[in-house]
Amino acid sequence: MSNVILTGFLVCRSLEEADRVSHLLPDHIRLTRAEPGCLSFEVFRSMADPLRFAVREVFRDRAAFKAHQVRVQCSIWGRATRCIPRDYRIEGA
Repeated sequence: MSNVILTGFLVCRSLEEADRVSHLLPDHIRLTRAEPGCLSFEVFRSMADPLRFAVREVFRDRAAFKAHQVRVQCSIWGRATRCIPRDYRIEGA
């Protein structure tokens, strides 16, 4: 089985929305990194554009990635960021 790698950007529409993302991010990162099959999970707020967050996720396999997606949908993070546009590329899914 091959790793699943997600890269791209979460693009907020206002500074208020971006600040809310920043506030929720530490817990989201901690929970994701603790998931079985999570090999790497990084999210960084852009210094040049504070509305953009660069995202890179690596999961062991498709099952681990799908389990992550299910967990996130029901999480505080998932509910709070559901409508924020994403520009992601997924490899290995």
